Amino acid sequence: MSTTESAKAAVTEAGERPTAERQKNTGNATSGPGRWMAGGAPPEKALDFKGSLKRLLQLLRPQRAALIGVLVLGAASVTLTVIGPKILGHATDLILAGVLGKQVPPGVTKEQIVAGLRARGDSTLADIYSRVDLVPGVGIDFDAVGRILLIVLALFVVSSFFGLIQARLTTNLVQQAVYRLRQEVEDKFARLPLKYFDRQPRGEVLSRVTNDIDNLAQSLQQTLSQIVSSLLTVVGVLIMMFLISPLLAVIVLLTVPASAILAAKIGKRAQPNFIKQWSTTGKLNAHVEEMYTGHSLVKVFGRREESAAIFDKQNETLYQASFRAQFISGMIQPAMMFIGNLSYVLVAVIGALRVASGNLTLGEVQAFIQYSRQFSQPVTQIASMANLLQSGVASAERVFALLDAEEQAPEPASPERPAVVRGRVEFQDVSFRYLPDKPLIDDLSLTVEPGQTVAIVGPTGAGKTTLVNLLMRFYELDGGRITLDGVDIAKMNREELRDQTGMVLQDAWLFGGTIAENIAYGADDPSREEIVEAAKATHVDRFVRTLPDGYETVLDDEGGTVSAGEKQLITVARAFLAKPVILILDEATSSVDTRTEVLIQRAMNSLRSGRTSFVIAHRLSTIRDADVILVMEHGRIVEQGDHETLLHSGGAYARLYAAQFAEAMAETD
Repeated sequence: MSTTESAKAAVTEAGERPTAERQKNTGNATSGPGRWMAGGAPPEKALDFKGSLKRLLQLLRPQRAALIGVLVLGAASVTLTVIGPKILGHATDLILAGVLGKQVPPGVTKEQIVAGLRARGDSTLADIYSRVDLVPGVGIDFDAVGRILLIVLALFVVSSFFGLIQARLTTNLVQQAVYRLRQEVEDKFARLPLKYFDRQPRGEVLSRVTNDIDNLAQSLQQTLSQIVSSLLTVVGVLIMMFLISPLLAVIVLLTVPASAILAAKIGKRAQPNFIKQWSTTGKLNAHVEEMYTGHSLVKVFGRREESAAIFDKQNETLYQASFRAQFISGMIQPAMMFIGNLSYVLVAVIGALRVASGNLTLGEVQAFIQYSRQFSQPVTQIASMANLLQSGVASAERVFALLDAEEQAPEPASPERPAVVRGRVEFQDVSFRYLPDKPLIDDLSLTVEPGQTVAIVGPTGAGKTTLVNLLMRFYELDGGRITLDGVDIAKMNREELRDQTGMVLQDAWLFGGTIAENIAYGADDPSREEIVEAAKATHVDRFVRTLPDGYETVLDDEGGTVSAGEKQLITVARAFLAKPVILILDEATSSVDTRTEVLIQRAMNSLRSGRTSFVIAHRLSTIRDADVILVMEHGRIVEQGDHETLLHSGGAYARLYAAQFAEAMAETD
């Protein structure tokens, strides 16, 4: 049985849980607008940014080779890009040398010119001439300048090619990591106990699996490659700046601490708003999903305005959180640009003074100014990506919280199994409670022989559905044990146990697909003949033949193209095809008309033949032929016996039967 079916099996249990548990599952509001919420998101907690980021990066470890490739290609691309300004600076020096050389008469040496300028007291111009490699009487060497420009162009083309390959590798790296993360989430669902889904709104869980993982993928995709390139650029540019002028490099570095402190301050204020943004998104999704699923009830009870008011309130909360998160984090980039511009002005002024003093050439200053811009640009980019990174880490933590949720008890290392599965079930001093201080079932003992039909009746909250859920190991016992043909089910593999069991629930669950596919869900790769045979045995074939597409009629996930009774018959056919040893029928006829109930009863009689069956029913008329009828109150079996014996005893069963008979007479009158 799938995890989805397991979750569906517990839907009907909501009425049997203690009031405190139900209130806990539905938030604090049991009336007014809050009653339309299926539950609230888990309480917000402080984000462990560093821990979550480290764990997020660990997702990339299985693809170390690709990650190394990204780093190597990034380093190669950055190296070629960083060399460019230095070579362009040499071209500028060639142009300046040509301009100055053209103005000097041939035959005069550079040393003579410098000496003459110093003799005239023009030391600044003399320093400039001393740094220029000019040839008197010779103008600009355009061939040399052209060769330099071609070299730079080739460097930039190769750098862009490396960057393109790096981007492709990064995309593959990120998507593979997210693919594995989705698989981990899917595997986690199979290990989560049913109580996790009881306490989580479905929309909230869906939001973590869809919105949060998509946001995480987008954040990684946009930031990983850019951060790698930016960090490598910062390192490469720093090296080149120190090679040109250590003094100017130190001036540029003085702005880094100010930038880092400013970015940290702003980021710290933005992070709580990102947490609130995604947690509110989960709550809003839960509300929308619930309102869409129950839109008929919302309209019938006139709660549309109430529902819309809840939506507006949550939408406003989401808007405010998103606005503050994006606005505050968006302040990082202009603040960094301001500091970068200050650094640019300082470099230009001091660089000009260094050229005038003859310590640097004009080309070196030009290259350094380019490097200062290249240095500030990646720093600004890293800071501007803080909002994406913070948003991604906030989503990652919500996904990690799902992955870290408490799991059901692990399967036994050496699972036991009955030698022959005949269907003998025994409850031995079984105790169970949903809440530690609210006992539900205490010291319950029961023996069911193979092939017997056991009917379980009692008021709402008596523990009827809980009993069969314990048999299916949807929940673990607090005390005692349950055996199947002498083997403790706690020592059996859950899948093997559930393979022996078929369930027909009060809520007929159908998935989006054809009628044939829905019936075939109960068995592994059945033939078309087996599907039709199961349909005929359970009276499904009767109405399927009247549909235009027959067994290929497509149902939506709510089964809207067939009636409630026909949906129920399809689920009975599904159980019939599975050929279970143990059959559980949980209020399977409670929501259908009398004529359809007769058909379902006939189908279930065929299904129960030769099988150990547990039948939960409120309509006592449907269980008269049960071998044993159990009457439960407050988690205990207060009576048991067949229909006639219990009626004559005048106990709880007789009172229930009389009450239903009186109700039926009142409806007739």
